[in-house]
Amino acid sequence: MESRPDRPPIRILIVDDHDILRYGVRALLRKHADIEVVGEADSVADAIRKAETLLPEVVLMDARLPDGSGIDACREILSALPKTRVLFFSAYSDKQTVLMTMVAGAHGHVSKDLELTTLVGAIRRVAAGETVIEESLRAEVLVLLSSSSTRAKLQSALSPQEERVMTLVVEGRTNKDIAAALALSDKTVKNYLYNAFQKLGIERRTQAAAVFDIARLEKAQARARDEGPQ
Repeated sequence: MESRPDRPPIRILIVDDHDILRYGVRALLRKHADIEVVGEADSVADAIRKAETLLPEVVLMDARLPDGSGIDACREILSALPKTRVLFFSAYSDKQTVLMTMVAGAHGHVSKDLELTTLVGAIRRVAAGETVIEESLRAEVLVLLSSSSTRAKLQSALSPQEERVMTLVVEGRTNKDIAAALALSDKTVKNYLYNAFQKLGIERRTQAAAVFDIARLEKAQARARDEGPQ
């Protein structure tokens, strides 16, 4: 996708805990008049704060940050700023990581070893409303999203209350929010989550959300079919 001279520059927030990488990406993007780096962040908390203050169109997000996951930051940012779009720019490009970023609401995922022109193109496409997934991973991720084994686990393993709790996890709710919504104690919510994670064979909250959110994933699959190869 080419730049559009008739529109204002795309406002970018770069989120990465490596100073040199942020500096390098900023310097390279300065060469493109249709992209403006409005800020940088080096942690989850900093990313959320900067996004709410600077109102970027696109957040270029690393998957792993010192105080947590870029996936958690993505959820928080999109909850507060639904019109902002998040493009993951990560060294972790396995299909499970890509899957989790999509469940968190991200609008794309590219690896850090790609060429600058490819990154610039991805930023432009995401800003224009497209979803960007590297072609080498697209098919694998979509197969994982729709696997029959995943469906079977979800349909048979969880109790109705565990399903309700997991639905709120997918929405990005904290344990405290879930407790208030379901009139439960924090400890009870933790117990439900522990049991659900054990049944699904998963250790981390973001992974559990990725496995559980079948409806959203099916929408992503249908959208990918409509868009065709990127």
